[in-house]
Amino acid sequence: MKRLSVLPQQCLLLMTCLLMALEAVPIDIDKTKVKAEGHVEGEKVENPDTGLYYDEYLRQVIDVLETDKHFREKLQTADIEEIKSGKLSRELDLVSHHVRTRLDELKRQEVARLRMLIKAKMDSVQDTGIDHQALLKQFEHLNHQNPDTFEPKDLDMLIKAATSDLENYDKTRHEEFKKYEMMKEHERREYLKTLDEEKRKREESKFEEMKKKHGDHPKVHHPGSKDQLKEVWEEADGLDPNEFDPKTFFKLHDVNNDGFLDEQELEALFTKELEKVYDPKNEEDDMVEMEEERLRMREHVMNEVDINKDRLVTLDEFLRATEKKEFLEPDSWETLDQQQLFTEDELKEFENHISQQEDELRKKAEELQKQKEELQRQHDQLQAQKQELQQVVKQMEQKKLQQGNPPAGPGGELKIQPPGEHKVGDAPKHPAAGDQPLPPGHVQEPAVRTDGVHP
Repeated sequence: MKRLSVLPQQCLLLMTCLLMALEAVPIDIDKTKVKAEGHVEGEKVENPDTGLYYDEYLRQVIDVLETDKHFREKLQTADIEEIKSGKLSRELDLVSHHVRTRLDELKRQEVARLRMLIKAKMDSVQDTGIDHQALLKQFEHLNHQNPDTFEPKDLDMLIKAATSDLENYDKTRHEEFKKYEMMKEHERREYLKTLDEEKRKREESKFEEMKKKHGDHPKVHHPGSKDQLKEVWEEADGLDPNEFDPKTFFKLHDVNNDGFLDEQELEALFTKELEKVYDPKNEEDDMVEMEEERLRMREHVMNEVDINKDRLVTLDEFLRATEKKEFLEPDSWETLDQQQLFTEDELKEFENHISQQEDELRKKAEELQKQKEELQRQHDQLQAQKQELQQVVKQMEQKKLQQGNPPAGPGGELKIQPPGEHKVGDAPKHPAAGDQPLPPGHVQEPAVRTDGVHP
């Protein structure tokens, strides 16, 4: 399962979080004590894919709006509710003509892309008479009734669609992970059914041994607790744990210096904890489970720290969290291997669903096999008819030759020579002079004899 990072810049704030240039609290940091991070100040940080099917369109709209000074100023003073309510979208009427023209072009390209996707999908099921306008209604990130121009309603719909889709993104990932785990267990049980009793016992013993080995790991600190952050401060940042300072920590891990800790920056803080439990070299450690664990940690910290639920952690929210009792005395953190990920009833329902899918695929395969056999039968029949016709033509040619008729050519035409044409080497045959026919009205004169005898 490929892990797709969800950017808060393109979630609730959408454009705001990419454009706001809020200054963080100035902090004096001894750079000689900090390990090199690899990120160069001023270097553009590449934003990972949001996972949305309209991700490219979303990014392009953001980039174009960023070029308009008026809209940028409005974004810097807007709050979350103004953006979500659609009030900010009305400011689109005041942007420059060049920006509107470019947005119109982007929308037309997106509509064309969606229509192409619809056509491809319909072609795959051999449907005809496609009503693109009706089918475009399923896409909620643009106004399908006006496919040519980008209006304030388009911006409003894009913001709301991205907000809703990204808020449900984590839920979808959890559901996919649960299916992944149930599939693993289903395949394991199906494999055991193929073994004899002795081999099955050995396999079960090996499975339990691997589970025990995976669970034997150092203590995992509660995500977002002082102990967890101090461990990052010491091992990742190379600083003295006795000099831990929350403000400095925040500044160090605000990688893009936008004044927030976003979801991606938060997830990076849990790498040390995850490495205690998961090692890609170990057979018993599943890297898909590691990414699910990372997601759980990030969600937990967001729920605890993100007061206004904008999926961003400000410096003020971060400092308030460090004053809570849970920061100093957190509960123990249960890893995935310590939890029941699904029940037997859920697994049974999942297996029934798989069985239904297999039955449907089997029926389709049988139908395709029948179609293949029918096509082969028709092909063989046509081949037999072709051979029969060829045999009839051959017999007809032989019969003509036996009757003295000229043989037929390749196309069945008779081979007759035009008048006056002869084969090479053949001399024309003429009758004797005395046998020549006379023209009408002429009488043949008797031949003159040289021997003096009259006829």
